[in-house]
Amino acid sequence: MATHSAQWEEGKAAKKAGQPYTADPYPAGSQRSADWLAGFTDDEPEQNVDRPQPGEG
Repeated sequence: MATHSAQWEEGKAAKKAGQPYTADPYPAGSQRSADWLAGFTDDEPEQNVDRPQPGEG
């Protein structure tokens, strides 16, 4: 089982509590911010930006 950082857990809890992604308390560009956002977006599907989705373009 993977373990997550405290910041990841905080991000996950923030989303569950209905907070916006802008509630990230860590400095932009920091590893702690990246971990927080990873937890916040954990339940979202990964976006593929290198090619269009089926039915597009």
